[in-house]
Amino acid sequence: MAIQTTRGHARTADPTISIVIPALNEARNLERVLPELPAVHQVVLVDGGSVDDTVEVARRLMPAVDVVQQTRRGKGNALVCGFAAATGDVVVMFDADGSADPAEIPAFVDALTAGADFAKGSRFRPGGGSHDITRFRGLGNRFLNIVTNLLLRTRYTDLCYGYNAFWREVLPQLALPSHLSPVGAGAMLWGDGFEIETVLNCRVVAAGLAVTEVPSIERSRFFGVSNLNAVRDGVRVLRTILAERRAARRGTVVELPDSPAGSDVRRIGPVTVDHQLPVLTPCGAQDYADALEQIA
Repeated sequence: MAIQTTRGHARTADPTISIVIPALNEARNLERVLPELPAVHQVVLVDGGSVDDTVEVARRLMPAVDVVQQTRRGKGNALVCGFAAATGDVVVMFDADGSADPAEIPAFVDALTAGADFAKGSRFRPGGGSHDITRFRGLGNRFLNIVTNLLLRTRYTDLCYGYNAFWREVLPQLALPSHLSPVGAGAMLWGDGFEIETVLNCRVVAAGLAVTEVPSIERSRFFGVSNLNAVRDGVRVLRTILAERRAARRGTVVELPDSPAGSDVRRIGPVTVDHQLPVLTPCGAQDYADALEQIA
């Protein structure tokens, strides 16, 4: 059975699913995560050069898993490598640390088959929540969320959350940094780091794609410590928001100072408002807007 989208695309009501899992030294977590996954068309594990037995554990627990080695550093590059290897109709972004609940995958797919191009997880929609986020990170996320909604005229409730799903066919419209782009040893392109989620959130809006937020409960990480640095990566996310906004207003490319010459960037058109997203309570929004006028 086919479904018709607002853009006239014919999509299947029973899509095949590719789950993309970036992993760096996550062997202990994968021992618990992989057995929880539902039976799907494809699971892609993207290894970031693990020095533990991450790959061996994955292949032992899931012999049919597709293992991909990422081409540069960072979560963003790992995801792009996984997207390139995905063959399903729908791609699900899934963390290896146990924070994402596999039981929620059907809700993301339902949002897509109901007409969304991009299904975005939200810990702050009714029915969502988090057992992991700290007060400091929560405040930072709220600030960045308000900034995004003010500057891009969006209505997101949770900017910095990586549990998302989308129709694989929309990838060309996002023009993410190519996994094949060569850089110097240890170098990263803009979008290769934790800012990838913000890049995606900005570009689905810039591309005029339909976004639906899906309530999600973030679980605590099973083992180990996150590679996320709240301050460093928060600043990187803020720079991403400002750069994407300036590019959207000018209709020019996004290229920041630490992007090497010749790196893959994209031209984006005017930002559109997505009325499917709920309104964020504008607590202190004017103060943030005033501060951002000085930053910009």
